Amino acid sequence: MSFFAVLFALLIEQLKPLPRTNPVHDALTAWMRWTGRNFDAGKPHHAWVVWCVTTLAPALLAWGVYLVLLHFSLVAALVWNVVVLYITLGFRQFSHHFTDIRDALERGDEAQARRLLTEWRHLDASELPRIELLRHVIEHSLLAAHRHVFGVFFWFVVLSSLGFGPAGAVFYRMAEFASRYWAYKNRTVGEPINERLMALSQRLFSLVDHLPARLTAFGFAVVGNFEEAVSCWRRDAGLWKHANEGIILAAAAGAVGVRLGGSAAPGVTPDRSKTFDRGAVGEMDAEGSTPGVEPVPGHLRSIVGLVWRSVILWMLLLALLSLANLIG
Repeated sequence: MSFFAVLFALLIEQLKPLPRTNPVHDALTAWMRWTGRNFDAGKPHHAWVVWCVTTLAPALLAWGVYLVLLHFSLVAALVWNVVVLYITLGFRQFSHHFTDIRDALERGDEAQARRLLTEWRHLDASELPRIELLRHVIEHSLLAAHRHVFGVFFWFVVLSSLGFGPAGAVFYRMAEFASRYWAYKNRTVGEPINERLMALSQRLFSLVDHLPARLTAFGFAVVGNFEEAVSCWRRDAGLWKHANEGIILAAAAGAVGVRLGGSAAPGVTPDRSKTFDRGAVGEMDAEGSTPGVEPVPGHLRSIVGLVWRSVILWMLLLALLSLANLIG
């Protein structure tokens, strides 16, 4: 069932993606705001309460609906899995940002590309040199692909195989959204928040994402330049502040042969997004970066190919496991 649920969800999402502004995102934001307002009184243990209610309650609800539907019909349970995956998994939830920026760069409109990157990632890209702009687009797109596709995929498959239906997909997406929401609210909205809640949500998501990040990096290595990907993984993952991000980006850089990172760049995490110091225009500081050639627009298509080949790889492995389970 897991294979067909993922396959149908990806196909439907390609044909009819969620719009940029959709009620699902609005509902998630309202849910985060409601849990924080009603369960967070600023004490250390309240951070745990808010996080558990925020992430576990929707996952348990998804599991409960799955069990009820499965009691009546296997097909109904499959449809529920597809619906949940359609909402939580998919390229089109972020790819419009990537496509718009890529089109702007291909037209030579770097100002528009910088503006679009600013709107997407909420960072100041107004003075980014062209190479740095390309690097940012590549890094953010790789992480978005992991968090919107591979991370959801892995947690769904694992928990679905244990009988939890789509609970894994919901749990991962809620944990990821919580880690971003509280940091974004603290950074841009300016409202007072429980600092422990923000730190806890980021720390727990790092644990939730520990294995999926490494599996994503392994997939990039298999479908790309394996030797260089593994070498960059082992040598350069520490260039990024957060280990999970560093592993994914270092492996992808080696798999494609592009230079990522660099001491003159702000990195890809929110707490580093406003620390950019302008360097020489058109030159990336090689210090603290992975080996490889400097980013060019052609690398954007290489990244798309790398991600899609990795998706096909994991889908084939899931199909083989499903077939083995049926035969066994």
